[in-house]
Amino acid sequence: MTQVTRLILSVGLAIALFPAQTMADTGDIGTIIESFVTKQFPDATNHFWVVNETQWDGDEMVVDVAAIITDRRQTEPTASRFLLLIVAGNLTASQSIPMDAATECTQEQQA
Repeated sequence: MTQVTRLILSVGLAIALFPAQTMADTGDIGTIIESFVTKQFPDATNHFWVVNETQWDGDEMVVDVAAIITDRRQTEPTASRFLLLIVAGNLTASQSIPMDAATECTQEQQA
């Protein structure tokens, strides 16, 4: 094995074992969204969700989420869309928005 190959393998192993510390810690976003969708639709037999867009500002994160739900009483899935505010790894607020809304997760403009 050449020195270049060893170097590449060593760097790859180091990256895999020690994740980047520069990323902001907002908790496990997937777990937060999954918990929200499960609590929002307790009678759902099946669900999945898609993150449309996110915006970061320090330890705050706004997440635009689409949730597709299959209810026990319905044969057709129902789509819902939410904006979630996650602060320091906790879901702080949520707002239901129309599926066709032209919502953008962008920072407010300062006057």
